[in-house]
Amino acid sequence: MNHDAVNGERGDGARGEGAPTHRDGRSRLPVAAVAVPVLTCLATLGTLTLWTATGNAGTPARLSVTEGRALLLPAPGGRTEATAAFFTVRNSGGADDVLTGVTGPAGHRVMLSRTVDIGRNARRMTMVRSATVPAGGALRMTPTTLDLMLSPAPALAPGDRLTFTLHFRNSPPLTARALATRPGGPVVSRPDAP
Repeated sequence: MNHDAVNGERGDGARGEGAPTHRDGRSRLPVAAVAVPVLTCLATLGTLTLWTATGNAGTPARLSVTEGRALLLPAPGGRTEATAAFFTVRNSGGADDVLTGVTGPAGHRVMLSRTVDIGRNARRMTMVRSATVPAGGALRMTPTTLDLMLSPAPALAPGDRLTFTLHFRNSPPLTARALATRPGGPVVSRPDAP
């Protein structure tokens, strides 16, 4: 039996072409085959370290909500009803979050709605499932953009307050109050308001 064949070498005594070997006969990888993955890993690690050090490493959303407004409109019978509520949700964190729903006063359903242009100076309201609260920014609700529709509309007096709980995809719920106001009227808080 050929001694070279037992050691895994070709029987003619020649070694495998282009495969550098150690003195003991084991194959040795070329330096480039090892250096490229190592340098790639080091470059990636350095980039991630720099990204983290500059505060861009995707810190979680940090949400807060301002006191909102509940818009009062006249209703049949001389009553005043709150038809919609508006809040500003701020996100001082480094990641977006999503407003996924809102619960309101007992006995009232709250829906996220958006006003959309349908052409010829006409608009309509459409229900939406969620709204993004951008990282480092705010979700501002207004009568002409996103709002919270209340159904049935509660009867309130100017200065009354309604309590809402805003639910998010990644953050804990936030509780906020909306002050009842008339369109274009002054914001008046009643000291005895709930």
